Amino acid sequence: MNQAARKDVILVVDDSPDSLGMIHHALDQAGLTALVALEGEQALGIAEKMMPDLVLLDALMPNMDGFETCRRLKQHPELAAVPVIFMTGLTDSQDVVRGLEAGGVDYVTKPVRPDELIARIRVHLNNARITRGAHTALDRLGQAAFATDHQGLWRWATPVAEERLALHGDQRAPRLQQLASQVRRWLDHRPDPGDQSALDLDPAISDGAELRLRYLGDTAAGERLFRLLQRDGEEESELLRQQLRLTRREAQVLLWIAQGKTNREIGQILELSPRTVNKHLEQVFRKLGVENRTAAAGMALRCLTSG
Repeated sequence: MNQAARKDVILVVDDSPDSLGMIHHALDQAGLTALVALEGEQALGIAEKMMPDLVLLDALMPNMDGFETCRRLKQHPELAAVPVIFMTGLTDSQDVVRGLEAGGVDYVTKPVRPDELIARIRVHLNNARITRGAHTALDRLGQAAFATDHQGLWRWATPVAEERLALHGDQRAPRLQQLASQVRRWLDHRPDPGDQSALDLDPAISDGAELRLRYLGDTAAGERLFRLLQRDGEEESELLRQQLRLTRREAQVLLWIAQGKTNREIGQILELSPRTVNKHLEQVFRKLGVENRTAAAGMALRCLTSG
């Protein structure tokens, strides 16, 4: 089936046949393809065989409830980015929070109103497409980037980020939990795009490498986007070199200028004389078409938060 003709696939998980029938009809009328499951384990099996574009998930089901089903879905690398909408008769705020913490993006209360449900599905399908676009672009650039929700919970990552954090096997879930805890604490301080934070992770998580995060801002889908960096800054200086057409040394000088360092401090870091640093900086100003270090630093930060 070609992409133009493909319908979005919605996996509906509910232990009520009547509810499944009503939702299936509403999805069909809206031009969406429905897959159905009566319980959590069945839903996981279906999703692994045919990845849905979105999951509608009943919160209260026997054996495995919707919260645990959602957590299990999010642990699967290929399903982690699939949006989950909870369907629940529960209106207590704690239950809503449980759904969001498990990885849900939204919830609708029962009895489900078909028009409202379809409208919410359309919004989250569109957001997911925007996210996939950003994800694909970062993949192609070879960037170690990942996204979380506003509570720091994992949404998706590029393969480079997955590998750098060693997110595989039985250790994936605890490693993501440790990372989410640190990201959440940092988000509580309301970082601005371009801000950086060191990662204090178990060395086993990152294979012993010292890592830091740069906050890139929010995506159009409302997710928080981060780039994972080595502490030595080589990746960022290489990005500046490529994007701004600088020499390797000019890019290194500009990176430290963007971090507020003086010429003397940069000279100590790069083992150059302050005079040599100033000569590199003059070339940077000329190539960027700017007149001072503040303007140069601004261009560097824009490059680092959008590249």
